[in-house]
Amino acid sequence: MKYNADRKSADNIWLSGIMGVVVGDALGCPVQFRSREEVQADPVTTMIGHGTYDMPVGTWTDDSSMTLALLDSIRDKGGIDLQDIMNRFVRWIRNGEYTPFGEAFDVGHGTMAAIVRYMKGDDLQSCGGTTERDNGNGSLMRILPACLYAYENKLTDEEAVSIIHQVAGLTHNHIRGQIACGLYYFCVRGLLDEEGSLVERLQKGIDDGFRFYEEFLKDSSELSHYDRLRDMKMFSEVPEPQIKSSGYVVDTIEAAIWSIITTDSFKSCELKAVNLGDDSDTVGAIAGGLAGLFYGYDAIPKEWLEVIQRREWIEELCK
Repeated sequence: MKYNADRKSADNIWLSGIMGVVVGDALGCPVQFRSREEVQADPVTTMIGHGTYDMPVGTWTDDSSMTLALLDSIRDKGGIDLQDIMNRFVRWIRNGEYTPFGEAFDVGHGTMAAIVRYMKGDDLQSCGGTTERDNGNGSLMRILPACLYAYENKLTDEEAVSIIHQVAGLTHNHIRGQIACGLYYFCVRGLLDEEGSLVERLQKGIDDGFRFYEEFLKDSSELSHYDRLRDMKMFSEVPEPQIKSSGYVVDTIEAAIWSIITTDSFKSCELKAVNLGDDSDTVGAIAGGLAGLFYGYDAIPKEWLEVIQRREWIEELCK
């Protein structure tokens, strides 16, 4: 595994990033689907239990389950095996694998529809939704292991984006959602590769991402949905009421990036992300992946880590 020389911790990027996802997911789980007004009237200040799904403290949802299934597939196969990934998603739904308590819950409509189509015999290229309505955040929330795989193996931009689009397309096969996953990859690479502040690194990643897609796409109209991300400094000045935290993939990546560029620690980033309300677990998970990579595993509050369900098993997967 590679290490970021700027980190005080020697933990690998897989541990830092994946645990960032899981912790963010678990932090947001109890307030998922609550309005921003409801959440901010009684804001999340630490890891709590119960709430929306009445689950114990430290419970993570489908975001982490699918992330861990992808991670486990990459570990076992030594690369990206789309058939194996999809088979693991099936075992997650059917058998409760990769869950805290042996049962899948909080499964998105687009994700479930794609897995059902696959189980009924659709091939890998046709099971993911392809309409404009299929732009939920169900592919973005689980894409980090594919991003880390592409980064560690020094794939070209074309190779990395191709793999990420294919992995995303297993459940969400519309170009808009695939672009979000691709831009997330460039953000990951910017955070891990570049020198400078968090905002400077993300800006470099976003610049690379937009430059790639402007050449890659025959029609740049889909890329324009992400225009607010082009200038990190300007985006950091967007007031909170103009940040949406819905399950729409454009809203989600905006909310996650806004949360990290307007804070200065893993803890403050995650609290800001989940207190936006609505799809709080997924915004928390996606922001958590980036924050974990930048700040490192040791920056995740110990009291949060200590209550994560099946923490030892997750951390073993990251080795």
